[in-house]
Formats: sequence, structure tokens, C-alpha cells
Amino acid sequence: MPLCRNLFLQFLTYGFTTLTAATGVVAQAELPRGESFVDDFDSFDSSIWGVSDGWVNGDWQNCQWSRDAMNVQNGMLHLQFAAQATDNRDYVCGEIQSRKVYGYGTYEARYRTAKGSGLNAAFFTYIGPHHGQPHDEIDFEVLTRDTSMVSLNTYVSSEPNNGKRVRLPQDSDMSFITYSFVWSEEGITWYVDGEKVHETAAGTPLPTHEQKIYASFWGSDSFPNWMGPFDPPAKALTMEVDWIAFTAEGEDCQFPESVVCTLD
Repeated sequence: MPLCRNLFLQFLTYGFTTLTAATGVVAQAELPRGESFVDDFDSFDSSIWGVSDGWVNGDWQNCQWSRDAMNVQNGMLHLQFAAQATDNRDYVCGEIQSRKVYGYGTYEARYRTAKGSGLNAAFFTYIGPHHGQPHDEIDFEVLTRDTSMVSLNTYVSSEPNNGKRVRLPQDSDMSFITYSFVWSEEGITWYVDGEKVHETAAGTPLPTHEQKIYASFWGSDSFPNWMGPFDPPAKALTMEVDWIAFTAEGEDCQFPESVVCTLD
């Protein structure tokens, strides 16, 4: 199954007016360009983030995005996958998405996942047809059936490139891990806990459109070969996000934990 490719089928199948009213998401021409930021989630900053709420992305997704599956407490963003009946599904799941788009620079998040088959804990950027642009995307995805690995990928005009699974320094459900990628006109380089783990190959198509930033925790019982057979959790599972940051290309390191400090 292509990584995250179908995650946004809603943008192709839902009406523009309906989605705009429900989510506050607007066309690319209307999306403002974001500047460098560091969000340590001491509170929920609605000037940076919107919350996905009240829809599913397709028949294959077994949870409905819900504001109930997102909260900020004790300096942490919590995105949950939990049993809760809705009009569409038996489970709810959590996602935040930036209100602005971002271009070349360094994207970083520090988070800890739960463990469970059929679930995906993701930090990524995306822009697509709903925003009036081709589908461009850059991914970190922890398929939590195997918390020792993370999947990396890009999409350029809906075509996958540079996919790779890499081993994590420790299981993602046991400790917080920092996931970073640097995106420039020349290429993309991925880092885990400050160590380079992957880069785009020379001559590979690269994303060129400014993108929104997402963090999400969702499930499916439709892709056992990719995400593993869905195992209904006995209790609510949580992806804990310590911080998310963006540093625009050419700007100085904003905080000591940033990979930008080691690249300057």
C-alpha cells in the first residue's frame, strides 16, 4: 500500500464547500505562508493548528477524525485512537493540521507512539487537489505493528519516490524520538535523533509546492499487508507529541534540540 497516498481521498470526494465549512481548510491560493515556529504544546495554539473533526477519509479508514481524540495536557499533544461510536465508525482518531503552508526548511517533531497492529502514527507534510495543487508529500510514518521501524517517503504529483523503511534507535512506544527532515531545492534528507538515515537520490523528482504540516494517529483494517491486521485495542491508545517545529531555510537554529544546530 503506498504510504499516506489514500489518506487524503476526502479532498477528492468531498465537496469543497462542505470541507471548508467543516474544517476551515481553504484553497492553496488563500492559504497564508507560514514562518519559522517552535510549538512545545504548553497550550493548544489555534493560530498554528486546526483539528480534523467529523469526517473519514474513505471506506478503508476504520476511525472518524474527532476533536474528542485530541487534547493538550501537561505540555504534550495527545492524539488518540479509541473506541467511540459515531455516525460512521466505531472508533475515533486524532489529527492536527497547520493552518498555513510551509516551504524549504527543516521540519521536526518529537513524539512517542503506542503499539498496535493496524495503526499509523505519522508526522508529514502534504498539499493536494483540494488545495488547488498537485499531490506533493513528505513522510515519517510509524506503522505501530512494528515500533522498531519508521517508513519514509515522498510524493510528487501523486507518484511515490524515495520510499524506505529504517530501523529506529529504540522502539517508538518505549521512548520519545525526534524525527526531522530538511527539504531544499537540491533534495530531502531525513534524520532520526539527529542521525542521518536517508536522502533523496540524485535526479529523483522532488516536491516543489509549499505544504501543510500534519500529525495524525489513525487506523485501518483494510491493509493487513501494509499496516498489519487490525487488532482492536482493549483501551484508548495515544500518540504523545512533545513538540513540533519548522525552521525556514537559511534561518538560525531556534532551540538546542533542533537538528539545525548541528548542520550550521
